[in-house]
Amino acid sequence: MNVEVVVYGAPGCHLCDVAKGVLERQRELLGFQLREIDIEGDPELEAAYREQIPVVFVDGRKAFKYRVDPAELARRVTAASQAAR
Repeated sequence: MNVEVVVYGAPGCHLCDVAKGVLERQRELLGFQLREIDIEGDPELEAAYREQIPVVFVDGRKAFKYRVDPAELARRVTAASQAAR
């Protein structure tokens, strides 16, 4: 499986920390690649995501904002993995 999950967040964001914890636990189970992007100080990313962080993309598609649902994450990662075959 080579599905990439990207989380946009910022330091000091409690919801970001919670979401990253969920993603780390699920990464161990599902085997996806996790990339964290800090939006702080990047005007384009700040404008796009500041009011919604954390924002999570699964395989290039926006999947979550504010909170990550583990069951929905598993469904999306599995679907992306099967589509890539």
